Amino acid sequence: MDVVASFEYSTELELCLKKLEGMGVEKHHIVAIPLDENEEKPQLFDTTHHSDGVSLMDLGLIIGCIFMLLGSIYGFILDWGPIIWGLIGLVAGIGLGIIIKIIFIRKQSKKKKWTSGRSTEVFITIRCTEKQIEKVRDILFKHRALGVGILDVKTVD
Repeated sequence: MDVVASFEYSTELELCLKKLEGMGVEKHHIVAIPLDENEEKPQLFDTTHHSDGVSLMDLGLIIGCIFMLLGSIYGFILDWGPIIWGLIGLVAGIGLGIIIKIIFIRKQSKKKKWTSGRSTEVFITIRCTEKQIEKVRDILFKHRALGVGILDVKTVD
């Protein structure tokens, strides 16, 4: 039987491995696989095939509508009329919203890594007997495993 667990890389992981070895699981029955972090920086513009969930246009369109409304209202008082001032307000609002959103995204990406602030994740595979499974699961969860799964090698073949 194999037990697979997912951990964030930390001292808890090291303590868990030592406790598993002390419990009787041999070293060559434990495999640790660290995952690489995503080094790719976020893109400012989405494409048809890729979207990261961050939109530049939402704030621009909201501010554009507000500025267009204000331009139309005050356009009755100003020289060029409400239509021209409404269009000027729309363009200025969209531009201002996009600039604010770009500044916000750049500041946010400098503060934290794009990998949602988590450290590198590590997967652990432990080969053990059926009698040891419950003890191994308890040890893994006590040392803050993100998730644990049991693989019965007999059913896979």
